[in-house]
This record gives sequence, structure tokens and C-alpha cells, in this order.
Amino acid sequence: MSSQRGLNQEELSAIAEFRGSALFTEREKIALEYAEEMCKTPVSVPDQLFGSLRRVFTEDEILELTATIALENFRARFNHALKIESDQLYSSSMPRQTRTEKTSRPA
Repeated sequence: MSSQRGLNQEELSAIAEFRGSALFTEREKIALEYAEEMCKTPVSVPDQLFGSLRRVFTEDEILELTATIALENFRARFNHALKIESDQLYSSSMPRQTRTEKTSRPA
């Protein structure tokens, strides 16, 4: 789906380091930072970040972005709570982590 909207494999692979990547526009970096802040517990979006959102997005775009991030966060938390694994519709050259690798913590 992401490739249909203009995101290529290189960009997908660089998402984790979006802040320092030249692959993303300022607008995309602000949206990604907003997504990170919205997915934290508790949610706390800094005023400075919200000001940046208002500078590059319209009010309607902010509402749509917020709803989309919230929906994806809901789905992820729902699936994790019920231990629902990926259906593998997306494949990447990046190595997959098993549930044990994701949840194990250093001693």
C-alpha cells in the first residue's frame, strides 16, 4: 500500500532514522514525529511540535492525520494484546524479529 502512495523501499527502510534522513521532507518528518508522540504512553504532544504541525498542515489535515495515527495505534495495541501476528502482506529485506526477540529484555 505504501508504495502506491509514493513511499519506496529505501524510505521504508529509513523510517527509524527519519530525523537525520534526506529522504523525507520537513512535512513528512513532522508527521512522523507527531506519530511517535501520539503512540507514547501517556500521550504528550509538545506545544512546539503542534506549532510545527499547524505551520505545514491545514486544520483538516491535522484532524485526518491524528485520526489515522490513532486508528493504527489502536490496531497495533489490539493485535498485541491478543497476540495476533502479522499476516505478512508486507515483505521487506529487513530481518524479521520473532515475538521472543521483540519482548525479551536484557537482564
